Amino acid sequence: MAGNYPDRIKQLPVFEGRFDAYQLKAEECDILFASYPAGTSIPTHTHETDNHGLITRGELTLKIGKKELIIRAGEWYHVPANTPHAAEFNIDTDEIEFWFNE
Repeated sequence: MAGNYPDRIKQLPVFEGRFDAYQLKAEECDILFASYPAGTSIPTHTHETDNHGLITRGELTLKIGKKELIIRAGEWYHVPANTPHAAEFNIDTDEIEFWFNE
């Protein structure tokens, strides 16, 4: 799995989903250390969780409704629960995602 994460993070369980990530489970939140190779595209979808993310390397093109946002390394984003959104990664990107349970 790609990603510039410390060895301690790489010892976490691997997320079993549609992208590469290490997963840290907490009582009210899942924390994902995710990596996306350049060219990754995630079609429009929703989550039952309230998602916050921090891009640590690369950039994310986030589409929410008619808005298209470019989120760069060091920047946070928020996708409210049950909000349709899509993502594109034009360059290799790492991020930390927090999926808060409703």
